Amino acid sequence: MNEQTDIKKLTFKDFETDQEVRWCPGCGDYAILKAVQMTLANIGATPENTVFISGIGCSSRFPYYVETYGFHTIHGRAPAVATGVKLANPDLDVWLVTGDGDGLSIGGNHMLHVLRRNVNMQIMLFNNEIYGLTKGQYSPTSKQGTKSPSTPLGSVDAPLSPCAFALGAGARFVARGIDTALKALPKTLERAKDHRGASFVEIFQNCIVFNDKTFEHFTLKKEAANTQIHVEHGERMIYGKEKNMGLVFNQDKFALETAVIGENGVSEEDILVHDETNRHMAQMLVELTAPDYPVVCGVIYCDPQESYDDAVHRQVADAKANKKSDFNALIRAGRTWTVE
Repeated sequence: MNEQTDIKKLTFKDFETDQEVRWCPGCGDYAILKAVQMTLANIGATPENTVFISGIGCSSRFPYYVETYGFHTIHGRAPAVATGVKLANPDLDVWLVTGDGDGLSIGGNHMLHVLRRNVNMQIMLFNNEIYGLTKGQYSPTSKQGTKSPSTPLGSVDAPLSPCAFALGAGARFVARGIDTALKALPKTLERAKDHRGASFVEIFQNCIVFNDKTFEHFTLKKEAANTQIHVEHGERMIYGKEKNMGLVFNQDKFALETAVIGENGVSEEDILVHDETNRHMAQMLVELTAPDYPVVCGVIYCDPQESYDDAVHRQVADAKANKKSDFNALIRAGRTWTVE
């Protein structure tokens, strides 16, 4: 008689590897790694059904440090490889790890297409606003004025907003998190996993060596309540240490503004309710920047539609079911010519 075997519930430690984690001491990547391992345990992931795919950069060492399948690919091409993996084995849970340089510079084109196609995977973009692996050159997200080996007089480029880029590319799920927010970040990653399609999560990550404290103006713990807002679908966008501030819509300027509840006739009912299915609201939220506005974190936009891989496999299944298919006729259809 067969005996029932109890399935052991995995913990975050089951997703640790025997590899020495080699990032600079104090790097934000350590905290993100812990958050991801916690997330995998929380969602009941299994190593044999999970794969992490990365490009090139500090963030891209990730596959070595998670006890799952992994593929450390080439610069900027992780989205293309991840798309192939998902199409070849749709049962695999695909996580793509990239950075602001790898994902938005040399890999910008590939990132655009994996988002517009809506391939079913979780995309984590670690944004530290610098090239860390190659010793501190400015990146597509670096602030204007950033001094680096490649911009000794200060960058004159206008920085790119990763979440605005994702929305512009047609992403159906856009979220933000902070490296050291070990309570909030796993919840955001769990929501990303629950979404069927391309889930884009920008994670603010501190590079302690080449761009230290670049996010301190809104991540500093003692000020975070006044400089961050963690949005939740169906909830009013209220923030502040006293929970007395919020976002309102100025119809004359067609823009979001901050307001203090109880001042200038503003009541709690005037504060906007977050609707994660509203793309126009999402576009305004991702453009808010500190110190003038709170930085928006959490799930900013989520409006699912059929994923690319589901559509491809459905199309293949329909073709197989059509007994009239004739490959010979297909290649001879249309215009043909003879080379003499």
